[in-house]
Amino acid sequence: MNVLLIGGGGREHALAWKISQSPLLKKFYAIPGNPGIENFAECVKNISAENNSDIVKFAQEKNIDFVVVGPEIPLVNGLVDELEKVGIKSFGCNKKAAQIEGSKIFAKNLMKKYKIPTANFEVFDNLSDAKNYISSQNFPIVIKADGLAAGKGVIIAKNFDEALNALDEMKNFGDAGKKIVLEEFMDGEEASVLAFTDGKIILPMIPAQDHKRIFDGDEGLNTGGMGAYAPAPVVNPDVMKKVQEKILNPIIAALNEEKIIYRGCLYAGLMIQNGEPKVVEFNCRFGDPETQVVIPLLKSDLLEIMLACAGGNLSEKKISWSKDFAICVILASGGYPKSYKKNFPIDGIKKAESLGAKIFHAGTKVADSGQDTGDRKMLTSGGRVLGVTVTEKNIQSAIEKVYKCVDVINFENMHCRKDIAAKALKYFD
Repeated sequence: MNVLLIGGGGREHALAWKISQSPLLKKFYAIPGNPGIENFAECVKNISAENNSDIVKFAQEKNIDFVVVGPEIPLVNGLVDELEKVGIKSFGCNKKAAQIEGSKIFAKNLMKKYKIPTANFEVFDNLSDAKNYISSQNFPIVIKADGLAAGKGVIIAKNFDEALNALDEMKNFGDAGKKIVLEEFMDGEEASVLAFTDGKIILPMIPAQDHKRIFDGDEGLNTGGMGAYAPAPVVNPDVMKKVQEKILNPIIAALNEEKIIYRGCLYAGLMIQNGEPKVVEFNCRFGDPETQVVIPLLKSDLLEIMLACAGGNLSEKKISWSKDFAICVILASGGYPKSYKKNFPIDGIKKAESLGAKIFHAGTKVADSGQDTGDRKMLTSGGRVLGVTVTEKNIQSAIEKVYKCVDVINFENMHCRKDIAAKALKYFD
């Protein structure tokens, strides 16, 4: 079959790598793709992933049978709905379902109505009322922009002054920050459970743990994610049972009750304390960088599973997983998540691959000219540049191997965390 992948980050590179292994695949395209995805698909760079009409037109012209939508913006903008109108099936949720990420207020109200465990919250649409509310609250407190903010619209304020500054920062997120959610701070350990769903049943993937903060020890600004590992041992079988029974099954039932059919990948960001999970947030797509550790552990045919989700027959599929551990360390541009410079040559990708790493491209481009480093003249072009992923039989071996691979890659002002997966070690003492 002819398949089109939407997106061009590390998440989409991981999906492309896995989809390309399916015997069902005939012709593979990506919009816009990236230099890593080019190894598996024909990349169409002159169409934006956010231009629904151009994507639909391209899909019709190329006789695309199935579209896999990676990022949240096309989902929130209703790409799946537009494709459905012309008879093209997709892996990804429709516009109504995508509200679960597109509006934190929608998601929080849905959880409150259907008694799905989450933090207590209040919603505000003006700064004056929000400031008055904060003055009577305990700290820390969590301030969230209502809409999409590239994973950066959440600020944990440790005191009143930080909270005031955070409220002012919401202006930087444009329309996304016009409405604000203020919620209680939840203690515990975070985890991400991604799940496949056809709108009737929901099957969790291997649990992962993301590392959002820019610096070691979870210090500094929030980012799109500086690394991840899977499986996350904080989600033991007892916790996973609670996640399934108290969160995943109820949220699909709640959406159905609201006349919303959710098909695709549902991402539950969780906080776990004393074995009890609560929802931090829902996302309407695969996580990034969680995808770069979860998908390498998937033994089954990903394209086949995605087709079952779209077709409403997921119950017929048996999904198999590796028992290995996977770790992904993100190599970022110095200055990220704030301003950073681009166009630095990248050395060592092939060397890292020879040591056993999978290198997922996130913010790279091929140089038009310049010294050939032996790595296709690759340059940096984004904040998060590469994801270095390894799989091993145990977590300690995986940590040692991934940083051995990281050490052979270099570009100017390269930054990465040195403690990815360190939180897991306490579970194996």
